[in-house]
Amino acid sequence: MANAAATKSGSVGTVVQVTGPVVDIEFPARELPAIYNAVSIERGGDPLVVEVQQHLGNNRVRAVAMTTTDGLARGVKATDLGAPISVPVGAGTLGRVFNVLGNPIDQEGDVKADKQLPIHRAAPIYDDLRSEEHTSELQSHVRISYA
Repeated sequence: MANAAATKSGSVGTVVQVTGPVVDIEFPARELPAIYNAVSIERGGDPLVVEVQQHLGNNRVRAVAMTTTDGLARGVKATDLGAPISVPVGAGTLGRVFNVLGNPIDQEGDVKADKQLPIHRAAPIYDDLRSEEHTSELQSHVRISYA
């Protein structure tokens, strides 16, 4: 079923089932959002963002909501955003507090980040994690004496 996903963004579907934070959405044929894509669901001015987790077949996807689904009804339109949820990264994010969508919630103003990366991506190569200052021998300066 994963090969049924199309790369077309902006596809509009309809919410067909809501079970707690799990939302099933039906899209037109051959316009399913990719796994991990974000989908925006309008609900009275405050859009709900869900993340596609599974292709169910019959042009339906199963998604997980990033905030509460209280008041969400069947039949509401859902729009594929065409990309995964991305968050700011870099030195500008240090010491800041973000929600799961990467929006700052610490009332410190806009984030000065150079780039944004998707929350689902491959882990970095181990050799890229090493630095010169951490490659030397670890010394603990703990003395043990047996009496």
